[in-house]
Amino acid sequence: MDKTLLVYTTFPDERLAADAARELVRRRLAACVNVIPGMQSVYAWHGEIEEGREAVVIFKTRTGRRDELVTALRAVHPYETPVVMILEAAADDATAAWIMRETAD
Repeated sequence: MDKTLLVYTTFPDERLAADAARELVRRRLAACVNVIPGMQSVYAWHGEIEEGREAVVIFKTRTGRRDELVTALRAVHPYETPVVMILEAAADDATAAWIMRETAD
């Protein structure tokens, strides 16, 4: 049986994040997407320390949709190398059932 997942990434701004969120929910790859604007990032890139404002994006999905979601996310993402982190997440029965239902094929 599928398990519930949280997929974490960041986008350069809230508008691009919301556009991607709508597209992936429309395609039933995620039941819900949280877009959290205004996060400050400090990261290493090509040997330099970079800083910038980003939007955190968290997708709620299931293991059976993981690969398709990641492929679709990378296709719509503006970054050359977007960070995509996948976490198994325990959910209460009602939440898990909702995620399974909304991401059904």
